[in-house]
Amino acid sequence: MMGRDWELVGAPNARDLGGLLAGDGRRVRRGRLIRTAALGRLTDEDLPVLGKLAPACVVDLRHASEQAVAPPDRLVGEPRVVQLPVYDPAHPVFTYVSAVLLGHDLGAYDELAREGMPAAMCAIYRWFVTGSSARAGFGTALRLAADAANLPLLFHCSAGKDRTGWLSVALLTALGVDESAIRADYLRHNELTESLREVLLAAMTRQRPELDPAVARPLLEVRPEYLDAAYDEVRRVHGSFGAYLRDGLGVTDEVVAALRANLLD
Repeated sequence: MMGRDWELVGAPNARDLGGLLAGDGRRVRRGRLIRTAALGRLTDEDLPVLGKLAPACVVDLRHASEQAVAPPDRLVGEPRVVQLPVYDPAHPVFTYVSAVLLGHDLGAYDELAREGMPAAMCAIYRWFVTGSSARAGFGTALRLAADAANLPLLFHCSAGKDRTGWLSVALLTALGVDESAIRADYLRHNELTESLREVLLAAMTRQRPELDPAVARPLLEVRPEYLDAAYDEVRRVHGSFGAYLRDGLGVTDEVVAALRANLLD
């Protein structure tokens, strides 16, 4: 569908959003919008590939607490780096996920634990639509993408699947890409990270034998119901995605026009 003539070993779910068909018959321009996981685990062999992609701007959606425990991003050249943390360390869903992963006492999370990790992930996706840092971060990222000086734009979070995935949804919807194509790109994460996911699950259960892989797996995957939760929240709060872009993210008609002028062939 899109064609992949490059790959990053240290970020196996990296991909160019170019090639997707927009509603007016044009296509997303190749090499302009690049989504990845965090870049700290790129290999030496990945760096020339990143150099050829030559991002002018790198958007990092992680919170400082996430950056502090991860290897620093490996970058080539001197791209503009913009920190747009989409995270709420006080939100009970975020602290529940951290508690599960770190083996902390879950006594304060009885309801969330009872509903399970898939429900927690759906709650995070609903928060993407309404959370203040989410709206600020995603809105700013779309405005950055509308400025030709920031292109190519590379954007990532930690795993490159949830925050990165929803930003991709917002960008591609603003560009007029069909929802079915957007959904297909979102779900490609599972295919691209299948072997890595099993390695991570094995490592997690070795470190914490009491951790049930069935509990952790939903955190490492993307699922249609996660995306549905965000779409449902958009409709509930704003009525339409266009209204969400305008009223939720502050993306004006002028910004949408600039996105389409700079990012569609």
